[in-house]
This record gives sequence, structure tokens and C-alpha cells, in this order.
Amino acid sequence: VQLQASGGGLVQAGGSLRLSCAASGRIFSNYVMGWFRQAPGKEREFVAAITWRNSRTYYADSVKGRFTISRDSAKNTVYLQMNSLKPEDTAVYYCAAKTNLYSGSYYQGGEYDYWGQGTLVTVSS
Repeated sequence: VQLQASGGGLVQAGGSLRLSCAASGRIFSNYVMGWFRQAPGKEREFVAAITWRNSRTYYADSVKGRFTISRDSAKNTVYLQMNSLKPEDTAVYYCAAKTNLYSGSYYQGGEYDYWGQGTLVTVSS
């Protein structure tokens, strides 16, 4: 599976962006798709995840109520709608695929098997 993230850019605080992650190759029903981010000088952190089988979603506390993860199975694409953006959301955002629905944590990047290149989101104050 190859993942291609897009949609990053510069936005003012309070604004919105939608990131896309297009997958080439089949995404199986036992996959979990996730978004992670890494800010300058900080460790990578979990943002959101969605199960491909039934679209169950998981969010970091820092983005709950502001970000929404979704998927389009026909397009093999996962989205991250980001609203009410804050300067602290500035980071490189990565999409990832975890191939085992039933083992490992959805919140840990080390459990994911495939990664896309990052897309930079910059939120100005």
C-alpha cells in the first residue's frame, strides 16, 4: 500500500483545512487508517484513526470536537477535516495504515505498517 497525503497549507487561526490521504493498492477491511503529526522539535503524536470495516473513529483529546476523520471506500481515500485551527496545530501531518484491526494500539505510530509522506499545516496567529 502506498499512501499520498495532500491538502496542507497556511491558514489563519480559526480557519479550516481538509487533508486527504489517497491509497494505492487495496485497503482490506481489517485495516485502520490514522493521522499523526509532528511539530518542530517535538515527537510525533497521534491525531485520529478510523477503522476501515465500520468507520469507528478515535481522536486525540487535543483535537476532539475540532477535527473529523472520515473515509471514502470507493476512492480509497481518508480525510481529516480540521476546523477551528490553532497555532499549536502547526505540524507536518502524516497518514498511516495499520494492517491489523485486532491487535496493537491505534494510538501508537509504531503499530502502523505503511506511511505516507507528510503534508505541512501552518496555522498563523
